[in-house]
Amino acid sequence: MANHKSAEKRNRQNIKRNERNRAARSALRTSLKRARVAIENKETGAEGAVTEAARSLQKAASKGLIHKRNAARRIGRIAKAAHAAGART
Repeated sequence: MANHKSAEKRNRQNIKRNERNRAARSALRTSLKRARVAIENKETGAEGAVTEAARSLQKAASKGLIHKRNAARRIGRIAKAAHAAGART
């Protein structure tokens, strides 16, 4: 339990940021899953799903949600999988 005003404020900020980060991380995972499923099923919208996933990864990296190298690695892997499946990226 916080004993100072500044600690109480810090707790409030941490709660808000935690909720925001959790929502953003969930959205990121959803976009990655959509792209993976589209690639596996060779859907016509796979290209758009891969682009959207790459965009959300870059956005997450710029906000500090994930590390920029982590984002780059994931983008490379999903692009490689899309290319192997025949989807244009």
